[in-house]
Amino acid sequence: MKLAFIDILIIALYLVTMIVIGLIVKKRASKNLDEYFLGGKTLPYYLLGLSNASGMFDISGTMWLVYLAFVYGLKSLWIPWLWPVFNQVFMMVYLSIWLRRSNVRTGAEWIQTRFGYGSGAKLSHAIVVFYAVIGVVGFLSYGFIGIGKFMEVFLPWSAVSAYVPFDVPAAFVPHLYGIFFTGIATFYVILGGMQGIVWADAVQFAIMTISGVVIAATAMSAISPDMLATHIPAGWDNPFFGWELNLDWSHHIPAITGKIAADQYNLFAVFVMMMLFKGIFFSMAGPAPNYDMQKILACRTPREAALMSGSVSVFLMVPRYLMIMGFTLLAIVFFSDDFRQMGNGIDFETILPRAINQFSHAGMTGLLLAGLLSAFISTFASTVNAAPAYLINDVYLRYINPTASSKSQIQASYLISIAVVVFSTIIGFYIHDINSILQWIVSALYGGYIAANVLKWHWWRFNGYGFFWGMFTGILAAMIVPHLFPNTLPLYYFPVMLVISLIGCIAGTYCSKPVDEATLIDFYLRVRPWGYWGPIAQKAQARYPGLTRNTNFRRDVFNIAVGIVWQCCLTLLPMYIVLQYNLSLLSTLLVLGITTLILKKSWYDKMNREEEAYNKFMETIAVDRVTPVTAAP
Repeated sequence: MKLAFIDILIIALYLVTMIVIGLIVKKRASKNLDEYFLGGKTLPYYLLGLSNASGMFDISGTMWLVYLAFVYGLKSLWIPWLWPVFNQVFMMVYLSIWLRRSNVRTGAEWIQTRFGYGSGAKLSHAIVVFYAVIGVVGFLSYGFIGIGKFMEVFLPWSAVSAYVPFDVPAAFVPHLYGIFFTGIATFYVILGGMQGIVWADAVQFAIMTISGVVIAATAMSAISPDMLATHIPAGWDNPFFGWELNLDWSHHIPAITGKIAADQYNLFAVFVMMMLFKGIFFSMAGPAPNYDMQKILACRTPREAALMSGSVSVFLMVPRYLMIMGFTLLAIVFFSDDFRQMGNGIDFETILPRAINQFSHAGMTGLLLAGLLSAFISTFASTVNAAPAYLINDVYLRYINPTASSKSQIQASYLISIAVVVFSTIIGFYIHDINSILQWIVSALYGGYIAANVLKWHWWRFNGYGFFWGMFTGILAAMIVPHLFPNTLPLYYFPVMLVISLIGCIAGTYCSKPVDEATLIDFYLRVRPWGYWGPIAQKAQARYPGLTRNTNFRRDVFNIAVGIVWQCCLTLLPMYIVLQYNLSLLSTLLVLGITTLILKKSWYDKMNREEEAYNKFMETIAVDRVTPVTAAP
């Protein structure tokens, strides 16, 4: 496809805008690490929530979700539980508050507030940094593959090669495009830090939202419900399911039957139950040490951290699924003949760029490409920001140069950001498709994270050694177990890795001494978790008689259940809009309204009252409170 001049102009203007934002906020971002990594904790929650949503609106994930919607229809609503998408509900209800109360800069630094400064805490600190860097590199490599495959459709090498002074083998053309666009993202995130990311994300999210509305309107004007019905199997437009998937594509596109079998989603009820089982534990572990955690720590208060997590679903679901369903319907109706002729050679991950190629015109193509480029760059930038936050704060300042000036710290951050991008790009050369790395990240690598990070919140006896051995055995299992079950969906061997990691947690905990009492009391006083904290809660109450225990477990569970239904409605709403299923749309709006009112009464109002009481109590003990052991020794 040859882009028109107006398309190239729109894309160029967008890229220049990103660079200018980085230059504008560079001076403020370079003041100190809090400004650079957390925006000085001065940004309002809705901007951070919009930025977080923009980071999750990634191009590789959007390509994957278009494929899911094409093959599985409205049942694709459930498949993102692999992440799981509903972890934002857990964070909204209680975990973001707990995390933000720690008042630290990174997840690794948080370890000190929970485990103190002993050798066990040092080991657990090291394993969190290691895990964070692995996760960041994995996500950067995953994004690198998506942008390369996407741009190759619009910028054929035959049209570009005349302007490039060197030869590039055809197999590496996508990688060259990936390097160029990651370079743009790296530039502005290095200069602007968190401030640059958030303001750039605001621009990018506006572009993505406009793009989503445009493509949804295009699909709705071109395709009627009756036209769609002739191209989809029975049950495709129904989000509900039985034990089996029961989507028979054999009369439409027979090759999809084999694709469903390869995905191993046929026993759909079992698949969803496994995702729910894994998702609950993953969500209880709290955010992984990535850009999501950094946005929570950047919030001004714990209350705003909860509101930020809640706003992510509101900002993200509607515009993203308008775009996804718009592309899906256009592809189903107008590409079906081509796909039938391709047989088993269909590359479903190219549906998205093919749809833009065929259905957009001059100007609109540039807007859509700018929107999807911004989806990639936003995710990439936020992820890049997370890596140096750990390597500078938790490695460089602890072990290499503890007395580094603010200028030296920022310069080191620049170098580390570049090094991480280069390394992840090299890894990206060895990844063949988006789905393979995605499945490994969400099912294998995260499987090693869960046990230790659930226990750290909810069990007082758990210590640094238990955390280290739980994480170590989990990461080791993530490296080995996939090779033992090469033809098995990673989700299905998740319980094996969970058990292995849990054994490491228990063995490490009981083979070593508990965390010192002062650290545990200080942690409980500030974070106030529910769970198995009885002995520590009693000692904390004896020291601070006005302290109230957190007895909100049942209420939080109820709010989470309501919140998951609420989030599902936010996802179904744009699906039904694009499908033009008016009765289903009204039903979804009714359920969305009811769940919103319930959350207003049961979560929002009570959170405001409890945070006010918490703040007043912490102010009353500020004068006579002992110095926390988590302060620098």
